[in-house]
Amino acid sequence: MTGHDHKPGRFRPGVDDHPINQAIDTPGADDTLGADASPMLTGGTAPVRELLLALSVGFSLPSPLPDSLCGADGLGHPGGLDSIIAGAKDTGLLLPDGTVVGTARYALLKGTPTARIRALQRELVDKTLHEGQALGDLARELARSGLQDPHVVAELERSADEALESDPRLAAELYAEALMAGGDEVAKAARRAKATAATGDLDTAGRIVDRLLAVPEAPDLRLGVDVAAAVWAQRGMLARSADTYNWLGSDRIDGSAPLAAVTMIGSGNPLGAEELLAAAPPSGSPTLLAVALSLTQQGLLQTLGPAPELALPELIRASDMMNAAGTSIPLPETPGALAALCALHSGEPAVADTVLKAALAAGQGGDAARPRLFLLRAWSSMQQDNADDARLAINEAVKTNHWSLAPRDEFLLSALEVGLARRGSDAHELVLAWDRARETMMHVSVDLYSLLPWGELMITAARLRESRRVSHYLEGAWDLLAKLGNPSLWSVPLHWAAVQAALLSEDPAGLAPHAAALVRASERSHLASVLAAGGKAWVSVLASRFEASDVETAARGLAAVGMPWEGARLAGHAAAHADERRNMVKLLACARDIHPQGSAPSAGVSERQVDARTAVPAHPVMDNGGGPGAPDSSGLSAREREVGRLILEGKTYREIGEAIYISPRTAEHHVARMRRRLGAENRSELLVRLRLALGEGHPPP
Repeated sequence: MTGHDHKPGRFRPGVDDHPINQAIDTPGADDTLGADASPMLTGGTAPVRELLLALSVGFSLPSPLPDSLCGADGLGHPGGLDSIIAGAKDTGLLLPDGTVVGTARYALLKGTPTARIRALQRELVDKTLHEGQALGDLARELARSGLQDPHVVAELERSADEALESDPRLAAELYAEALMAGGDEVAKAARRAKATAATGDLDTAGRIVDRLLAVPEAPDLRLGVDVAAAVWAQRGMLARSADTYNWLGSDRIDGSAPLAAVTMIGSGNPLGAEELLAAAPPSGSPTLLAVALSLTQQGLLQTLGPAPELALPELIRASDMMNAAGTSIPLPETPGALAALCALHSGEPAVADTVLKAALAAGQGGDAARPRLFLLRAWSSMQQDNADDARLAINEAVKTNHWSLAPRDEFLLSALEVGLARRGSDAHELVLAWDRARETMMHVSVDLYSLLPWGELMITAARLRESRRVSHYLEGAWDLLAKLGNPSLWSVPLHWAAVQAALLSEDPAGLAPHAAALVRASERSHLASVLAAGGKAWVSVLASRFEASDVETAARGLAAVGMPWEGARLAGHAAAHADERRNMVKLLACARDIHPQGSAPSAGVSERQVDARTAVPAHPVMDNGGGPGAPDSSGLSAREREVGRLILEGKTYREIGEAIYISPRTAEHHVARMRRRLGAENRSELLVRLRLALGEGHPPP
């Protein structure tokens, strides 16, 4: 930057709107410190006005004053400085605390040439430093007023460096003010980008590092690459993060090797990660941060190995160390998020929630990481069928800072909304959520840490007959897993999602390879064995050839690995197809037992209401209770559509109640609501409208 104090025609936020600049930049300002700058100054002596101007610029009492006031006799005021101060107080413009009345301050600054004000400000800086005092907040005030001075720059950059780890938002402000004061744009670019990225402002951080990486022999290059990689990751383009570290090279990677390993493993290049870690120099002192990063990459590598059960404790310890370090550094993925993902993929959503709660309390990853941590908490709650807790976590994620969600987080949010709508049996909301998800998925690419949302979208796409919308993304997911050696920890949940999608699509050929994969993985994965049993139970129930005890065991197994909703649906569906009432009652009791909302009904809830809430529609993992196919636009609830099909079959209220285990009176209430929603005046008209709403030839439950 040049040494000019102001460039005309260009507004500088924080500078041109500063009170001093609003005064001195006003057109028509006098060329001298005129006595008539304001009527309120009339009668004041020149020394008094000089004192008031000095105090308006930033000098204070009893600190050293400008040289012009230190020699009071030179101002023609025989009483000395004390007499000048007394005279200023007599005018009523100098307050008891040593500050100047605001209107008088504005008038003095307006009536004084800019060059004179800048000279006084520089004299103030020199005298403060000569006294051995730090500029402190004065440096911020002077920078915002438009003063360009190397001492001010040095003070602001030093303060920003100190705040960078603990308070990146403050650091970002200080670095910006240092630039206002004439700082070098390149010298602290990496640190500015780090602070800006930590606040969640990805666009600004990206622009800063773009300019930095184009500079030959750029200072703090490795830090700049860390920021660039973190920004790419939050944009949902983790492979670009890995490319950035490849560009940096192993000879310059140093302490960033663990971060590079996270990006390479996540984008399907474990060999590249191992080669980079092997070529990197030994880590320095064993600080909390260094240990946290080392444990992170070790835990991730273990997720790919023959004993993935060892990975979760390692990643949890990495998150603990990062929490203890209390630092905010650019990360492609926080240890807390990775530990939570590992727990979710292992069938331990409660563990994931505990890890995430601790990471949020410690501020792990800074403001930029908070939305993702909250969204993963929402996923854990959704998986455990706690929709209210999931919604609360989503609200926290959305409001956590004033920046919009990063594309990666926006995608996760859209998948959450799809999952909640699917589990809530809200067909209308499911279609709306799916439309939003279709848009967000176009902004991100597939990586290892996004497989859970892709699995949820796979199921919903099959449910809505929209599988073509996600097919090429899923091909990328399977290719990614193949590059990693099809690790069971990461692949099992996606195979389970594929099994559910195949059941919804009535595609036995599509189901077979994924069911076989779950069986093979059962030898080394408890979760896989539970899911394989669950898939087998679903198939047997659909074929109406099942043992109630086998289904109950499978349903309770699903609940035990953090899937109570899936377990309750399986048990309830089997109850609807049980040949003997004894088995029906047993399976319904199982569904109530493992379903969080049905396990402990509140006082006053009748058995009939519990039955209605826990009974499950006929088709597996389908929220409207209907056959596979797109939902209708009638606005009927899942239960109403089920009752409607039985009405079309000519069933009475009692027969409907016996078929789906509700009372005849409840069936009558459902029919009354359907008549209102469909606008039917009588039973004949209701039957016509039901046929239109449900479609002729619709498969019966």
